[in-house]
Amino acid sequence: MQFWKMNGAGNDFIIINNIEETLSQEIFGELAKLVCERHLSLGADGLMVVDKPQGNADYRMIFYNSDGSLGEMCGNGARCISRYGYENGLAGEIQKIETTAGIVIGERLAKDMYKIRLNDPSTVILDYPVNLDGEIVNCSYVELGMPGIPHAVVPIKDLKTYPADELIKIGRKLRFHSAFPKGANVNFYEIIGHDHVYERTYERGVEDFTYACGTGTGSTVTVLTELGLVSGNHVRVDMKGGTLYIDVIKNGEKFQDLYLTGPTNIVAIGELTDSNLDLLLGGVTNE
Repeated sequence: MQFWKMNGAGNDFIIINNIEETLSQEIFGELAKLVCERHLSLGADGLMVVDKPQGNADYRMIFYNSDGSLGEMCGNGARCISRYGYENGLAGEIQKIETTAGIVIGERLAKDMYKIRLNDPSTVILDYPVNLDGEIVNCSYVELGMPGIPHAVVPIKDLKTYPADELIKIGRKLRFHSAFPKGANVNFYEIIGHDHVYERTYERGVEDFTYACGTGTGSTVTVLTELGLVSGNHVRVDMKGGTLYIDVIKNGEKFQDLYLTGPTNIVAIGELTDSNLDLLLGGVTNE
């Protein structure tokens, strides 16, 4: 099986071209769990499958988290797959990508720099307090797209030096909290300068902190723009894996456009020879 491995600001993915592989979609979840395991296979935060579009788009992106669960969309993944689509002749410098959460527009800015128009926020609740073990945590809640990708946005003072074991406990409890019926990606942030934010995201489906989260970054800057704490114009967000930029454009009370810009990196292109594939693909290789 041919694959690409890419990352966007440290958020890493394995890409399979199912237009060529013609695998049955019923195995994608198990395939994601197999190939995303860092100690036993290639390792990644998620698996992205490129397939034929079902509607008016250049191609379809189906995203699976590393635990095998289907994700609505992935911002950094969409930026990476925009580069994949361009370099493999699936689309031009501007492309329409079909995702579970709706159409995403990708744009090539430079060899490794890609910008996407994220799904519009379908829900933005600025005041969403959560009772966590008797203590009220000041949260906001955002969903991007339809069906919405759920994000909790949480301010944390001294985030860069906050004890890692405590942060992961809070992130895990909030991710599974009953206040979020679909679960939530949990985005901790601290404003560190003018239009400059530091962020850490505990990702649903990865069940750990990732080096970056594109939809989480978009959700965080959406909240901060609504609160008047950032301008919404090319806001810089630093994460463990690098830097992303968010532009929030509103028309009155309605979010008109939400853009995510950042780097992409092609880590490897090759052939997946994992012997466990034989067991997984046996009898269901082709549709």
